[in-house]
Amino acid sequence: MTTNYETREHDVLIIGAGGAGLRAAIEALAQRASVGVVCKSLLGKAHTVMAEGGIAAAMCNVDSADGWQPHFRDTMRGGKFLNNWRMAQLHAQEAPDRVKELEQWGALFDRTDSGDILQRAFGGHTYKRLCHVGDRTGLEMIRTLQDRGVQQGFDVFMECTVTRLLTDGKRITGAFAYWRESGRFIVLKAKAVVIATGGIGKAWRVTSNSWEYTADGMSLAYEAGAELMDMEFVQFHPTGMVWPPGVQGLLVTEAVRGEGGILRNKNGERFMEKYDPKRMELSTRDVVARSIYTEVKEGRGTEHGGAYLDISHKPAEYVKKKLPSMFHQFKELADVDITKGPMEVGPTCHYMMGGIRVEAETAQSSVPGLFAAGEAAAGLHGANRLGGNSLSDLLVFGRRAGLAAAAHASKVSHAPVNTAQIEASEKELLAPFANTGGESPYAVHRDLQVVMQDLVGIYRTEQDLMKALGELEKLSDRAAKCGVEGTRMFNPGWHLTRELKSMLLISEAVARAALARRESRGAHSRIDHPNLDETWGKKNNIIVQDGGTMTRRESPTSPMPADLQEIVAQE
Repeated sequence: MTTNYETREHDVLIIGAGGAGLRAAIEALAQRASVGVVCKSLLGKAHTVMAEGGIAAAMCNVDSADGWQPHFRDTMRGGKFLNNWRMAQLHAQEAPDRVKELEQWGALFDRTDSGDILQRAFGGHTYKRLCHVGDRTGLEMIRTLQDRGVQQGFDVFMECTVTRLLTDGKRITGAFAYWRESGRFIVLKAKAVVIATGGIGKAWRVTSNSWEYTADGMSLAYEAGAELMDMEFVQFHPTGMVWPPGVQGLLVTEAVRGEGGILRNKNGERFMEKYDPKRMELSTRDVVARSIYTEVKEGRGTEHGGAYLDISHKPAEYVKKKLPSMFHQFKELADVDITKGPMEVGPTCHYMMGGIRVEAETAQSSVPGLFAAGEAAAGLHGANRLGGNSLSDLLVFGRRAGLAAAAHASKVSHAPVNTAQIEASEKELLAPFANTGGESPYAVHRDLQVVMQDLVGIYRTEQDLMKALGELEKLSDRAAKCGVEGTRMFNPGWHLTRELKSMLLISEAVARAALARRESRGAHSRIDHPNLDETWGKKNNIIVQDGGTMTRRESPTSPMPADLQEIVAQE
């Protein structure tokens, strides 16, 4: 074992440098805490930049009838009422102030004629509510938060991967990590940790998610004793690129539909009339994704197995102004001019509604000193997320996580790190180098993606889910025997062996929760249980580690206060 390793010490350690992590860092710094931010990639390369359409916030700049109440109502209805109602309330109430902060910090939003922040329509939102910067909103958000955070002064650990949270009893004391470039180990001591690592999409074959999304944060929290919640709810965005194969799954922003894009099948039929005649293309993502999937399954799909999304009826200059990224994306990657013809799109694994169970006000998990925000946390979105709610989620609960983490850190002292935990982590990380002749981690990852795509996809059955659990067990055995060659320097195969452990663990949690929920709700669709079940509408699936074994239990949802029930019941 290595006796000498780098050690750093902070009050608050934030794992993940996307919107939630950066907003948490800014808030913790404002409370005079010392803050360290760890990211697998480079600062500014977070997956948040892929969120293109806008930030959902009831600013009332375009529709004066909007307000936090309609936003709350839309969020609860979109989530099929499985949301943590308090999180949905805080989110709707606080989102406008968080957007105004971004503006004050330098974010350059598109404007109305009167100079206010312009807002566009999006699926599931009653009013035009999405504050945007063309179709590059996430990029502008990251740029603004990054500049603010760097100006305030946090320490950044780039191209660094955390593999274990260190604990003293149940209390968090820091994290064990390694530098991706050199392979050297580092211990990051902290009084509080915020997980803001995003989702799990790289466990599926067709995904809009970038390479970082390997379920790391959820796995770290689970292994530290935290509860995971509602892991069955995986959102498939209805519009990803389907052609050419090299870009399959790449996101086509919902802003295309928000700006008037129309979906048609190969026969030229505007098929959303059949599935949601009231909202059409602006229906919720789960409905649109299943609609496209059904059209393809029943033989009305496009040449490459998708649907046509057409915005070419709008003036060319309007399209280029409102959707500059989409224009360039299709021109460069598919040789399609979207101002003259349709895009070919299909569902792609996009977002995780489930994640680490947290308290609404503080974003604290069930483990003292461990907080989570953004896609890594569960509760706000319920069974299905509305477009645009992700970016405001990052701002609202990133801030709350940073605030609570700093408050927790101010009340405790640094605890000594557990050397036995460090030695066990080192041993586990170095094991693949000893597995000479072992299986390639790339082969295991490829097979994992096939299992999740085919058996735990948009539509699910008990038979498929049981088969998936059996296959995941075999894959875990194979992953434990994976071998890598070379040294610890610049070794992506070695990185993947660790990420495989996280993806397999969280994939099992998804499959177990999906098997238990015998109903169809939001993004979870069971062919063998196609209807809503009232009893399942009042309980969450909880996954937790018990004696080294993954266990599942059900937890009742808390009743919504009468005043909020009245808001939800309004037409």
